[in-house]
Amino acid sequence: MKAHVYPKGCFFKSIDDIKDKHITVMGLGLNGGGEAVARFLLKRGAYVLVTDMKTEEQLKPTLNSIAFDDTLNKERLTYVLGGHRIEDFRDADCVIKNPGVKIQGNEFLSAAPAIETDISLFLQFTKAPIIAVTGSKGKSSTVSAIHYGLNKAGFKAFLGGNITVSPLNFLEETNEKTPVVLELSSWQLADLRGRGLLKPKISLITKIVPDHQNWYGNMEDYIADKKLIYADQDADDFMICDADKDPFGAGPKEGGTWGNVFASECKAKVLRYKQDPLDDSQYGVWLSFDDKNDLEALARIPSKTNDTKILGAVNVPGRHMRQNVMNAALVLYLMGVQAQDIQKILGEWNGIPHRLQFFHSFKSAAQRNVRFYNDSCSTVPEAAAAASAAFGKPVVFISGGTDKGLDFEPLAEAVQKTPVASLYLLAGSGTDKLLPLLDQKKIAYHGPYNSLDELLETLKKDFDNIETAAAQNDTVVFSPGCTSFGMFSNEFDRGEKFMAAVKKIF
Repeated sequence: MKAHVYPKGCFFKSIDDIKDKHITVMGLGLNGGGEAVARFLLKRGAYVLVTDMKTEEQLKPTLNSIAFDDTLNKERLTYVLGGHRIEDFRDADCVIKNPGVKIQGNEFLSAAPAIETDISLFLQFTKAPIIAVTGSKGKSSTVSAIHYGLNKAGFKAFLGGNITVSPLNFLEETNEKTPVVLELSSWQLADLRGRGLLKPKISLITKIVPDHQNWYGNMEDYIADKKLIYADQDADDFMICDADKDPFGAGPKEGGTWGNVFASECKAKVLRYKQDPLDDSQYGVWLSFDDKNDLEALARIPSKTNDTKILGAVNVPGRHMRQNVMNAALVLYLMGVQAQDIQKILGEWNGIPHRLQFFHSFKSAAQRNVRFYNDSCSTVPEAAAAASAAFGKPVVFISGGTDKGLDFEPLAEAVQKTPVASLYLLAGSGTDKLLPLLDQKKIAYHGPYNSLDELLETLKKDFDNIETAAAQNDTVVFSPGCTSFGMFSNEFDRGEKFMAAVKKIF
């Protein structure tokens, strides 16, 4: 797939350029991005046409939010819902594109005279220092920990991007002294190719595993978009990437690791993160054990001569989550936060919704206090595999969902190796790919179930029967390792509905 390259810069040279322009917003949605764009443009005097393939009924929550806001001039707002019209793209001055829409082969976008996104608009107009994070696993946890840490350390920091908050919501509050943490998906990065707008003070690439292969078809195109996060950095900036091996079969075809590829290409100062001590010649952060055999994180950065402890005990479970917090700690260290302050601040961080989120407990018939964890934002098999082992003991594990062209062998291996106490599966095309692997490894499972209620009702009966495997355990982890489409609108909707169903049934 040939990558699309956008014209350098932005269609709008200043915010004043927006006034009286006819702008089409492609995709209103339910997660806030399209709504934030429409609000931003209306407040700056544009004529806004919002078009979405979803119907008025499907978009009702967002439509109501706009309708009940008396600060917006809705005389300049038009909706075209339930489909797109070519003239709405052709006759616009500019189209604001949803990142989840491919530009290649799209007849509507091909007709647009100019295309921007909420990210490109934000980067054009803000003067804030940018901390940009991409990767396959751990992006949202990492950016949330960075944002939390910066604010606790005394910065006025903002968080936006792929984490479902458009940075246009807080553009006017930013300046040269307000760090902005952006979580950027590969699609959002692709929409910045050629523009020259993204120059992060610090870029960070979390663990790379195969993802979105139904969109890209190969790892090389996927990685090419990830590389855009550091494309315009220079020697005054920092780039942080992996120093560990890639999962088997997930690395570059020519050998080596993606982390080494990123490090060799980037013009910024390179720091690495690793599960074990770094080489003496490398800057970065790594996990180690202190004299009490507790995990800690040590850092080495260009401006300091000594290796420094920047992270001790944390509240979030699992080695992979600790790595996310460790990387956040390194960012705080580069931002000038003192090591002892980082340890205290991030040691108090409790994680974020839908990422190994503890949310409910109940006492089982066997008199066990059972704890439920929601990891709905686990959308790749590797993330679910890590969640299955995060607690260091067998858990009752709920997984499965819709496939996006990924290999489920890592998940099958993990539930065999950990092992999980009992496995419950939601139905879906991803589950259909997982089942033969489980059968081959002789791993028992319950389901697949066609709804959360059906699955949880069965699980409740199993907990009430003290002879079952479920009843002998006290931790339930919901980590699908798949996309959510089919039963749910998205992974956030899936997580909310899971938590609501658990609280109802248990």
